[in-house]
Amino acid sequence: MTAEPDAGQPRLRPGVAVTPLREGLHLRGRGTSLTLEGSRALPALWEVLSARLADAPADATHPGRAGPAAGGPEPAPGTPDTTAGHPKLEAALATVTARLREHDLLVDRFDGAEPPPWPGSVAERPGDAVAAIAAAHPVVLVADPEDGTALAVARALARGGAAPTVRADASLPVGQVLVVAGEPSVAVGLRCDPDGGFVTAPAGPARTRADLAALTERLLPDSGRGQGSSAPRALPLLLAAATAQRLLCAVAGLPDPGDPADNPRLLPGRPAVLVADTRPLRAEHHPWAAGPGPVAAPPEDLEAALRRVAALGDPRLGVFDAPSPGDLPQLPAALVSCRTPDGLLVAGAARTDLARLTGAVRTLELRLAAVDPEAAGATGAAPRVTVGAGPAHALGRALRRATLAAPRASTQVGAASEGRWREHPQAQHWTTALARRLGHDPAVTVRRLADSAVLATVGGSRAVEATAADAVAVAALAALTRLAADDLDPVPDPGPARDRAPARVHHTAFSGAAAPLAAAGRDLPDWVDEGWTGRWLAGLADREAHLQAALHDLTELRTTPWQPRDAAAHRLADALAGCGFTVLVPEGDRR
Repeated sequence: MTAEPDAGQPRLRPGVAVTPLREGLHLRGRGTSLTLEGSRALPALWEVLSARLADAPADATHPGRAGPAAGGPEPAPGTPDTTAGHPKLEAALATVTARLREHDLLVDRFDGAEPPPWPGSVAERPGDAVAAIAAAHPVVLVADPEDGTALAVARALARGGAAPTVRADASLPVGQVLVVAGEPSVAVGLRCDPDGGFVTAPAGPARTRADLAALTERLLPDSGRGQGSSAPRALPLLLAAATAQRLLCAVAGLPDPGDPADNPRLLPGRPAVLVADTRPLRAEHHPWAAGPGPVAAPPEDLEAALRRVAALGDPRLGVFDAPSPGDLPQLPAALVSCRTPDGLLVAGAARTDLARLTGAVRTLELRLAAVDPEAAGATGAAPRVTVGAGPAHALGRALRRATLAAPRASTQVGAASEGRWREHPQAQHWTTALARRLGHDPAVTVRRLADSAVLATVGGSRAVEATAADAVAVAALAALTRLAADDLDPVPDPGPARDRAPARVHHTAFSGAAAPLAAAGRDLPDWVDEGWTGRWLAGLADREAHLQAALHDLTELRTTPWQPRDAAAHRLADALAGCGFTVLVPEGDRR
């Protein structure tokens, strides 16, 4: 029999399952897995290693081979004897052990105690986590100490190794439970009502109380005030278990179940709220973009920007209606639509991801104009604010808007230049697509505003970009988007009044201001030319700085960050700042 292991000897992490393969092994644990292949000796090698990890006795007939207590599989006929050549065996065992350690499938046993099932399955040092939980002494606060949900929380905490106390707190509304533990104190709150509930992210007690109030108003505005919950029995049990888990993880220094690293829908720096529904019974974490948190850095690329758009447009906790392709056609231009305070908005671009970002920033501008007079323009005019996924994106959009609003003296592009843009694959593609849609060639005019700024008008839609080809292509895209919106206009209002006027359909189109985000971090092979959208976007990105400098000289535009005035505007501003978005207004154009 092997000797008692020294403190720190590795053990297989609780909950890890092992499946022998014909020529290898497959191990899987919480959030990780490992497959070892390439030798029929691996299953036999695992018998030796599992005996050491489990501290089980070895078979006396085959020294080093695990007996039945180790749970190892019997070696297949013809398996090489892994006990031959002790140094080679030890080297092989060390290699496999290192791989297990790399994949977080091992845990060290301290003080002669086996790792507990939890937190041994997740904690790097289970002994420290168990000690922290035992020392936390959670206090479960609730209006009625006999409340079933509060008692379920206490039971869940006790199963996790804590010693909870339930206390009355008359300041908490019926249906809310607040759990506080540790030093400094950390708290998690829950709300349970007949139609659903939620669990807050771990935070300080004061902030958790505020989060409970804000989330109740957002998620359960009609919850029974002063009346007990009659939710299905499974709902309070689910919420209680989730509350206990989040609190104990925070106390023990373990990853929160709402950690964005495990869920791409969630955002670093923003709270993740577990939202539960009863019909059907389900629960999932949602990003709370408008929740408390620091100002985020701007997104580095289009993928990150769209992840934040999704959080801002979360169906339960978002601040606007996220753009979606729905059943809109995606040829010749990619289209998305979303509701705005002033009607339906259709956004178009060369790709759906670009259309989603284009629609999102425009919708957010309309949302800001609806909640804050400072953000709105004159009656019937465009909003003063410009929203972007970062300062450069916002400034590029603001400069284009200012140029199109008051174009300066310009010169028409000559015939030679016109020939060059007509030969450009993107300009040719989009003008041809527009001609098919119209049934005739669109009217095209191109004027140079500066060395690196060209204004194009195609089929009545205008665009400003750094080259004639870019401007023509973007203007043709805008014309296609406008025609798509016209096909949807008017849209009957879904309200109950039969005499209600049809809702207005707006449109907005992609501009080169988004190109740096789309091109960031993308390496294209040399054979990809500007006939490919990716290469064209990379070219637009390269030319964006020169274009912005030229438009700045033309418009003399000065911008400043938008400052909200009331509570509704502050909530929206906090959500945008927490997602790294920028909101600009022209200097000298503030009321």
